[in-house]
Amino acid sequence: MRRETQRLILLLLPAGILFSAFFLIPMAELFLIGGAGKDGWAAYAAILTNANYFNSLLATLGVAVLTTIVTLIISGISGVFLQRHKFRGNGALVAMLTFPLAFPGVVIGFMVIMLAGRQGLIGAVSEALIGDKIVFAYSLTGLFMGYVYFSIPRTILTVMAAAEKLDPKLEEAARSLGASPFRVVLDVIIPGLKPAFISAGAICFATAVGAFGTAFTLAARINVLPMVIYTEFTLAANITMAAALSFVLGAVTWIVLALARTAAGGTVAAAG
Repeated sequence: MRRETQRLILLLLPAGILFSAFFLIPMAELFLIGGAGKDGWAAYAAILTNANYFNSLLATLGVAVLTTIVTLIISGISGVFLQRHKFRGNGALVAMLTFPLAFPGVVIGFMVIMLAGRQGLIGAVSEALIGDKIVFAYSLTGLFMGYVYFSIPRTILTVMAAAEKLDPKLEEAARSLGASPFRVVLDVIIPGLKPAFISAGAICFATAVGAFGTAFTLAARINVLPMVIYTEFTLAANITMAAALSFVLGAVTWIVLALARTAAGGTVAAAG
């Protein structure tokens, strides 16, 4: 038993070192810096009492939640369809849908500007049709569009991998018992994909909460938390507030990922 314990410790030691070096220690340092200003720990209270900080937190969480929901819907339908229907060009379509994996956030933001910016395609078409330019690249709508485009590749690959493991016999049994196509999807397919949806959704949410490159390119009229942190750190030189906001951002992201991991693990165990 003692030898097995020592072996387990040796196996977990590298992961523990990395976890401490890249998460625990930086988070602890941010937490302490956030309370080391002239106002003490009031920096954390200011996140809830200061309208600018609180609104940026709400905007960040709102965009992240909406991005997660829309991405899961699009990727869920597309992933199951592409996994089950093999046709000529299937591989090329999957490659095209997952191609944004190679793009950094700044490039995604630039593409949104080219589509919905002041000189974008949507603006040119709307001006020709109705005489008025439709521009939304520099708003929450543009940021949301960029986040969805950025998140779909990761989510669709996860869904496709999970859809491959679904048992078609369960769907056949449901149909033989008189279940409608809608009930088959609701009672068989979605529960089978639930662990994948939870895991992919958590990663999608965490990415949208902390994404900086896309926000830096697009967020000209809105404040999301990564941009507020950047402004406080670089322009205002308010290191204390930047650290407090960074700690809250990291804590929220970690909590969501931990809860999703627990939920996905519980679902897998129950299904087995």
